[in-house]
Amino acid sequence: MAYIVVFVTASKQEEAEKIARTLLEKKLAACCNIIGGVRSLYWWQGKIADDNEVLLVIKSRADMFNEIKGTVVALHSYTVPEIIALPVAAGSEPYLNWIDQSLTA
Repeated sequence: MAYIVVFVTASKQEEAEKIARTLLEKKLAACCNIIGGVRSLYWWQGKIADDNEVLLVIKSRADMFNEIKGTVVALHSYTVPEIIALPVAAGSEPYLNWIDQSLTA
Protein backbone atom coordinates (compact mmCIF):
# COMPACT_ATOMS: atom_id res chain seq x y z
CA MET A 1 0.00 0.00 0.00
CA ALA A 2 1.28 3.49 -0.87
CA TYR A 3 0.72 6.26 1.68
CA ILE A 4 0.74 10.01 1.12
CA VAL A 5 0.80 13.30 2.96
CA VAL A 6 -1.15 16.04 1.18
CA PHE A 7 -0.57 19.77 1.72
CA VAL A 8 -3.41 22.23 1.16
CA THR A 9 -3.24 25.90 2.10
CA ALA A 10 -6.40 27.84 2.91
CA SER A 11 -7.16 31.48 3.57
CA LYS A 12 -8.99 30.87 6.85
CA GLN A 13 -9.16 28.38 9.72
CA GLU A 14 -12.87 27.76 9.03
CA GLU A 15 -12.21 26.78 5.43
CA ALA A 16 -9.45 24.35 6.47
CA GLU A 17 -11.76 22.84 9.12
CA LYS A 18 -14.58 22.37 6.60
CA ILE A 19 -12.25 20.62 4.16
CA ALA A 20 -10.73 18.46 6.92
CA ARG A 21 -14.09 17.37 8.34
CA THR A 22 -15.43 16.55 4.88
CA LEU A 23 -12.37 14.44 4.03
CA LEU A 24 -12.66 12.60 7.36
CA GLU A 25 -16.42 12.02 6.99
CA LYS A 26 -15.88 10.65 3.47
CA LYS A 27 -13.09 8.38 4.81
CA LEU A 28 -10.58 9.95 2.42
CA ALA A 29 -8.27 10.98 5.26
CA ALA A 30 -7.21 9.26 8.45
CA CYS A 31 -5.93 12.47 10.02
CA CYS A 32 -5.83 16.17 9.17
CA ASN A 33 -3.58 18.65 10.97
CA ILE A 34 -4.46 22.33 10.75
CA ILE A 35 -1.48 24.62 11.26
CA GLY A 36 -2.14 28.32 11.68
CA GLY A 37 0.22 31.21 11.33
CA VAL A 38 1.59 30.25 7.92
CA ARG A 39 2.93 33.15 5.88
CA SER A 40 3.03 32.46 2.15
CA LEU A 41 4.96 34.45 -0.42
CA TYR A 42 4.25 33.35 -3.98
CA TRP A 43 3.85 34.46 -7.56
CA TRP A 44 0.27 35.35 -8.53
CA GLN A 45 -0.81 37.19 -11.67
CA GLY A 46 2.69 38.49 -12.40
CA LYS A 47 3.35 39.85 -8.90
CA ILE A 48 4.69 38.52 -5.63
CA ALA A 49 1.82 38.04 -3.18
CA ASP A 50 2.30 37.98 0.61
CA ASP A 51 -0.57 36.38 2.58
CA ASN A 52 -1.32 34.79 5.91
CA GLU A 53 -2.74 31.32 5.42
CA VAL A 54 -3.55 28.08 7.23
CA LEU A 55 -1.86 24.81 6.26
CA LEU A 56 -3.85 21.59 6.14
CA VAL A 57 -1.73 18.41 6.35
CA ILE A 58 -3.69 15.33 5.29
CA LYS A 59 -2.62 11.69 5.93
CA SER A 60 -4.06 9.18 3.50
CA ARG A 61 -3.31 6.63 0.78
CA ALA A 62 -2.20 7.31 -2.78
CA ASP A 63 -5.20 5.49 -4.25
CA MET A 64 -7.46 8.16 -2.71
CA PHE A 65 -5.64 11.20 -4.08
CA ASN A 66 -7.99 11.93 -6.97
CA GLU A 67 -11.02 11.91 -4.65
CA ILE A 68 -9.16 14.09 -2.14
CA LYS A 69 -8.28 16.53 -4.92
CA GLY A 70 -11.87 16.65 -6.18
CA THR A 71 -13.23 17.26 -2.69
CA VAL A 72 -10.73 20.03 -1.98
CA VAL A 73 -11.44 21.76 -5.31
CA ALA A 74 -15.21 21.60 -4.66
CA LEU A 75 -14.89 23.19 -1.19
CA HIS A 76 -11.96 25.59 -1.66
CA SER A 77 -12.32 29.34 -2.22
CA TYR A 78 -9.10 29.73 -4.26
CA THR A 79 -9.08 29.69 -8.05
CA VAL A 80 -5.91 27.56 -7.95
CA PRO A 81 -5.68 25.81 -4.55
CA GLU A 82 -2.45 24.17 -3.50
CA ILE A 83 -3.02 20.41 -3.49
CA ILE A 84 0.34 18.65 -3.32
CA ALA A 85 0.80 14.98 -2.39
CA LEU A 86 4.12 13.67 -1.16
CA PRO A 87 4.84 9.94 -0.85
CA VAL A 88 5.56 8.48 2.57
CA ALA A 89 8.93 6.75 2.14
CA ALA A 90 8.65 4.90 5.45
CA GLY A 91 6.48 4.87 8.55
CA SER A 92 5.86 2.90 11.69
CA GLU A 93 3.85 -0.21 10.92
CA PRO A 94 1.25 0.43 13.65
CA TYR A 95 0.64 3.98 12.34
CA LEU A 96 0.32 2.86 8.73
CA ASN A 97 -2.05 0.08 9.83
CA TRP A 98 -4.09 2.69 11.70
CA ILE A 99 -4.37 4.75 8.50
CA ASP A 100 -5.72 1.69 6.66
CA GLN A 101 -8.18 0.90 9.45
CA SER A 102 -9.37 4.52 9.62
CA LEU A 103 -10.06 4.68 5.89
CA THR A 104 -12.01 1.43 5.75
CA ALA A 105 -13.88 1.32 9.07
